[in-house]
Amino acid sequence: MAIIAINRYYGSGGRVIGQNVAKKLGIPFYDKELLSIAARDSGFTEALFENADERPSNSLLYSIVTGNYNSRSLFFGGSDVLTNDTLFNIQAEVIRKVSANPCVIVGRCADFILRERKDLLRVFITAPLEKRMAFLVEDSPELKTDRERENYLRRMDKSRRNYYNYYTNRTWDELDNYDLTINTGLIDDDSSVDLIIKALELAGLK
Repeated sequence: MAIIAINRYYGSGGRVIGQNVAKKLGIPFYDKELLSIAARDSGFTEALFENADERPSNSLLYSIVTGNYNSRSLFFGGSDVLTNDTLFNIQAEVIRKVSANPCVIVGRCADFILRERKDLLRVFITAPLEKRMAFLVEDSPELKTDRERENYLRRMDKSRRNYYNYYTNRTWDELDNYDLTINTGLIDDDSSVDLIIKALELAGLK
């Protein structure tokens, strides 16, 4: 049995698909659960990991690269990079630990952290903007207009992209980084689960 690492556009259904793959295979599922384990193992509060969760470092170097630099960073930006990078490394160790056994891991650069593993299936879940906006109608009712929902999706995707690119030196949604890409606008969630399991079988990983 393999490790399945899933990255996803916000609102594409990647978390639910990952949960159902894990349930169908009878293996653990990890998403935000990783934050609780990292907090327990490190002794830091879970809130620290939640605040840094899938967000890039606030380092001065990162601010310059992304064009968000201001002179205030010279004086107040230094401590954040240590905190965020340390938290990332702690979480990476947790990912290595839980992957000692078959499991499904969503996000948090797991595909990169475990890149040397021969039993790793890397999956990216995408969906059309319209489907993702429809998801937000129920998931985030405080977003009242399509414009608000679209802007929210773009911010979330940008945050995940920047986090991934910063820590891996790769491009988050570049197809070469994945073994399987699924468009849930074309393939429903249940069929997506079956497709991932079928891919495991075809790759000799199940």
